[in-house]
Amino acid sequence: MKQKYILFALFSLFINKGISQSNYSVASIPFQQYTGDLPISFTSDDTYSGLIALPFSFNFYGNIYNQVVVSTNGDIGFNSTSANSFSPWAFNQTIPNASFPVLNAVLGCFHDMNNSDAQGTITYGSYGVAPYRKFVVYYNNNSHFQCNSAAKSSFQMILHETSSIIDVQLIDKQLCATWNGGRAVTGLINSDGTLGIAAPGRNTGAWTAFHEGWRFSRAGYYSNYSFVVCDDDDHDGYQSFDLNVANNDLSYMNPQFFETMADAQTGANPISISSSYTNLSNPQTIYASGNGVIMPVTLSVIDCTIDADNDSVATNDEDINTDTNLANDDTDGDGIPNYMDNDDDGDLVLTNLEYVFPRSNAQNPSVLLDTDGDTIPNYLDNDDDGDGVLTWKEDYNGNGNPADDDTNTNGTPDYLENAVALGVEQNISQDIQLYPNPVASILNIENTSGNEISSVSIYNINGSLIKQVKATNSVTTVDVAEMQSGVYFVKVEMNNQVQNYKFIKK
Repeated sequence: MKQKYILFALFSLFINKGISQSNYSVASIPFQQYTGDLPISFTSDDTYSGLIALPFSFNFYGNIYNQVVVSTNGDIGFNSTSANSFSPWAFNQTIPNASFPVLNAVLGCFHDMNNSDAQGTITYGSYGVAPYRKFVVYYNNNSHFQCNSAAKSSFQMILHETSSIIDVQLIDKQLCATWNGGRAVTGLINSDGTLGIAAPGRNTGAWTAFHEGWRFSRAGYYSNYSFVVCDDDDHDGYQSFDLNVANNDLSYMNPQFFETMADAQTGANPISISSSYTNLSNPQTIYASGNGVIMPVTLSVIDCTIDADNDSVATNDEDINTDTNLANDDTDGDGIPNYMDNDDDGDLVLTNLEYVFPRSNAQNPSVLLDTDGDTIPNYLDNDDDGDGVLTWKEDYNGNGNPADDDTNTNGTPDYLENAVALGVEQNISQDIQLYPNPVASILNIENTSGNEISSVSIYNINGSLIKQVKATNSVTTVDVAEMQSGVYFVKVEMNNQVQNYKFIKK
């Protein structure tokens, strides 16, 4: 999905710095473990590590950091003065709170652990390729203080390059109720404690968790524009970039492109052949300038024979809009492009589980699983059975995994079964047809019912209203040419009923 709406939000940052710096939100994500390959060399109780250099710059509550410290008690701190010092463990406040003992930190699973016996491990590692690398800190089987080996915790914190998204994967957090009230918290807190956010049910309290994933992100935060292409010749890291693609995504700027910030500021020496620009290094930063705004543009060439997100979709195939830029395809609008996202449609079912071939078409790998037959393959579809209920909402047991919900015990998960949509009236009608689907420019909404449509609304995959359309009695045409690539919903109201349909914008 071309993130034009995100870029507009970024434009506001240039005008009023500080906007979107504190509006973290938290959402459930699929559970997935990473591995850490570099040990953090300490086993003492209640201590911070020495300074650890990040492989990329990271924005946390509006400040840029290049190094962190890691606590034996389950947090990543951004205060360099904490290096090799005492790490607090006693607390009873919920966040945010200025009196909270740990500030300016990612509280992956902050509680009093004691790994001085070295029964567990704390490791870290870096994954992926720029500009979408991940820095992972991994706590594995760390004993709780006092309970020792009778209660252990395993969890991970993941920092994302470029988007500054923060993920927490709670692998197995057990409970030691006899010490410090068993209190633990998963969340974020800023430098003075006045801003903070916790995962639902995971603020300060006594709780356990098993195979849970949480994502903390700020809508509208991007530090630059990324242009990522495949190295399709001799794998030397150099490739031709069609900067008209970036021009289209940054159309609100009407930009010219420059190799240096100085040239962008003065308007001197613009890049002359924007349709075929070969990078000088990998990665390389050039600058887009227009309408009083200068934006860094990061050009990156990657080896597309590597499945960077391990989702089984070939990297070449993740350029959904086929404009050569892998970085502007973000079907679920979560800030992570599809080629680095293991849940491309944001439905809490991992892509590698949805990117499969129907058994009857096993000999034809070009045919992908499409349960509801709407021409959108399941791995890009967040309503896989076409019942009008988003897949993530069919997580009826509330454990963050729709794949294990089978309320009628017939062996088919509810999110793949149209007949199961708990608490939702079935209003799907065959009287409304959308074509073509997928669509590039003009979407036709045909009404064959003979009844009058009272309203037509188009929503993006996150449920935000994109546009409302005045309907006609027969065929309503909608110009979608300027809409971002991705999956959309059309809500049609007719005869006091609501009907939901999907289409994909190429």
